Amino acid sequence: MEIEHKNQNNNNFEDIMDLFEIDYVYENRPIKRTFDKSNLENKQSLLEKLKKKILNISDCELKKNSNQMVFGDGDSSSPIMIIGEGPGQKEDEMGKPFVGDAGVLLNRMLEAINIKRPKVYITNVVNYRPPNNRKPETSEINRYSVFLREHISIINPKILILMGGTAMEALYGQTLKISKERGIWKELIVNQKTYLTILTFHPAYLLRQPDQKKYSWVDLKMIKKKIDELKIKI
Repeated sequence: MEIEHKNQNNNNFEDIMDLFEIDYVYENRPIKRTFDKSNLENKQSLLEKLKKKILNISDCELKKNSNQMVFGDGDSSSPIMIIGEGPGQKEDEMGKPFVGDAGVLLNRMLEAINIKRPKVYITNVVNYRPPNNRKPETSEINRYSVFLREHISIINPKILILMGGTAMEALYGQTLKISKERGIWKELIVNQKTYLTILTFHPAYLLRQPDQKKYSWVDLKMIKKKIDELKIKI
C-alpha cells in the first residue's frame, strides 16, 4: 500500500489525528540551537570511519544481495536517535533509511509531537537489505550489532528510540517481547555509557496492524513528555 505525501502548508495535523486516533498535537515553539563545530567535525570523521568498516565487511549475504549500503540519515548532532530494522526496496534504491511507506508514516509520527524528521538521526540494525525484505537472521543481527553500538556511541543521543523487535533484539537480546516492553523507559549501556531508551512498534508493523497505532501514540506522548522534562532542544 502506498501512502501519498500530503501538502504540508495548510496544517497537515488532521491527517495525523486520523492516523493515530488522537485529538490534539503539540504546539510549534521556535528554539535556538548552538553547535560545537569541532565536535561536529570529529563526529563526522568517526562516522566516515564507521562507514568504511561496514563497506569493507566480507562474506555477508546481505551485502551480496543489496545494491548499496544504507548507513544513516538526519542530524548527527541530534539528541534523538531512532533505530529501525533494515533497508527495504526503496531504501536499497535510494541509500537512505525509512524512505518507503514506513518512512512516510514515521515522518507523520514525528510531526505529531512537533519534531521534523531532519532534526533527528535515523539508522537501522543492519545496513544492507535482507533478500525479499525478510527479517534479519539472528546471526546477522549479532554481527551488525557491533557496528550499531559504535554508531550509537558516535551519535551519543540523549534519547534512543528503538523501533521494532529487531532493534530490540540487537541491543537487548532475544528474551524480551516488544508487545510487553514497548512504552517503558529503559537504560541501555553501550561502551560504558548509559542511554535513556524506549521501545515502540516499527512503522511497517503499524501499516500491517493499524489497530496498534493507538499504542504508538501513547509511546509518542511519553517521548514528548521526556523531551520536555529533560529540556531537550530539538
